[in-house]
Amino acid sequence: MTAQTATKKKRGVAWGQVFINVALITLILVWTIPTIGLLVSSFRTRFDIQTSGWWTVLPHREWVTTREFTPGPEVDRDAVMNLEGATGTFEEFRAGVVAADDKRIIWIGNKRIGRVVVQEQQWTRGNHDFTTQNYEEVLGGQSFEVQQPDGSTVTVQGTNFIGAFLNSLIVTIPATVIPILIAAFAAYGFAWMKFPGRKVLFIMVVALLVVPLQIALVPILNDYVKLNLNGTFLGIWLAHTGFGLPLATYLLFNYISTIPRDILESAFIDGASHFTIFTQLILPLSIPALASFAIFQFLWVWNDYLIALIFIGSKPDVQVLTQRIAEMVGSRGNDWHLLTAGAFISMILPLIVFFSLQRFFVRGLMAGSVKG
Repeated sequence: MTAQTATKKKRGVAWGQVFINVALITLILVWTIPTIGLLVSSFRTRFDIQTSGWWTVLPHREWVTTREFTPGPEVDRDAVMNLEGATGTFEEFRAGVVAADDKRIIWIGNKRIGRVVVQEQQWTRGNHDFTTQNYEEVLGGQSFEVQQPDGSTVTVQGTNFIGAFLNSLIVTIPATVIPILIAAFAAYGFAWMKFPGRKVLFIMVVALLVVPLQIALVPILNDYVKLNLNGTFLGIWLAHTGFGLPLATYLLFNYISTIPRDILESAFIDGASHFTIFTQLILPLSIPALASFAIFQFLWVWNDYLIALIFIGSKPDVQVLTQRIAEMVGSRGNDWHLLTAGAFISMILPLIVFFSLQRFFVRGLMAGSVKG
């Protein structure tokens, strides 16, 4: 390889790294900026959200009124007017006219008794009028008195998210733990136990990954109605377990099958049973794969709306968080200060779970991808 070829290759690698870094930074910004906006908006007042964007909490330039005056009778309101160096008609001044010295002239009111406002752009530190009342309204559920900008007060009814939050926990935790335990036993059997039809059964499990979720909802619902499981937490636990088992079994099988055989053979020589080996060796060694699937399953169940709506219904005492948010969007779609607070409440626990287990995430996903 000549020096020129080596230089071109290094240059190509450098440009490739630049492209990858730019793409990653772009993706991070695309996902992070809306999340930051959601968090900031959840602490802003109703009036601030309706009158300005969340980015106004940052230092920025805005129009500030420096003075105002009432035009005299010498100003012809029906003709082209010249005010503070700006020229325009009454309609143009009503919308705002920028003069040559970067001042904005706005006519406030009607032609007869209106006044003229002169504004200049100035740097401001941002609007930091934050409040926790949005979260109090969303979580508490009791009535609140909200003070309007004109000094009047309005009584509003809060939305109780505590019950829905607890229901989501009741649904999500068992629906995550149950398939992990069953899939771990199944993956160990497929990986290390020899029995007739093992390969056929494993192929059937993997084939279930391509079965669309929607085609199974109606048959399962019919069975639940006959068994009186519809509208119960047990029904939705079983549904999420069934839908999550194929992926869990496949993921855990890839990891468990890579565990060195020498470890298991030594345990068998010492007289350990399959159950002892599974509980004492396989489960501790499979924590990365278990954590990876736990993240997937937890996020899937926590953010689920369709299965919860079909199998447990929309009764207030069994509603999960996604159902309560959807209900609030329909009934209080203009109350952005409450919607953002409710949305961020629904994000808190998934973020805690992900960042708590993310150190196992990549290791678990890469399990079984390299043989050696």
